[in-house]
Amino acid sequence: MSETETLTTLEKKWNEEKEEKEPELGDIYADSGVLDPKALHEKVRERVPQPTGWRITVLPYMGREKSKGGIALPEQTRQLNQLTTSCGYVLKMGDLAYADQSKFPKGPWCKEGDWVVFARYGGSRLNIDGGEIRVLNDDEILAVVNDPEDILHM
Repeated sequence: MSETETLTTLEKKWNEEKEEKEPELGDIYADSGVLDPKALHEKVRERVPQPTGWRITVLPYMGREKSKGGIALPEQTRQLNQLTTSCGYVLKMGDLAYADQSKFPKGPWCKEGDWVVFARYGGSRLNIDGGEIRVLNDDEILAVVNDPEDILHM
């Protein structure tokens, strides 16, 4: 028996709805709840606001669905973690970001695709379908990190 033959009618309906659903920002989170930048659909990237001037659009890190001890974290806890996080993924950069040679003599502090650390409540928050993004000034980036899991979030 194939997998589709063992699905209930309701499960088949859910699968059909999932296939028909338009991509949204929340889809960037893998099944484990960890942000997977490769999962960002191009249609969603196009809908993310293009920052102007020296601003940078960052997707705040949401964290895992389970604690290290294996306890499932409620969605509300994960959303609060995303709201108060100080780590995010650089989605887009404005055309003047890091262009001021007197302010940034050694060049840009980060680039699109970097994980960065910023002030906990820094930037402007924008809610878009499936999540929240932040728009930061180029000088609000405090550090670049290899992996957001290296930063303690809770």
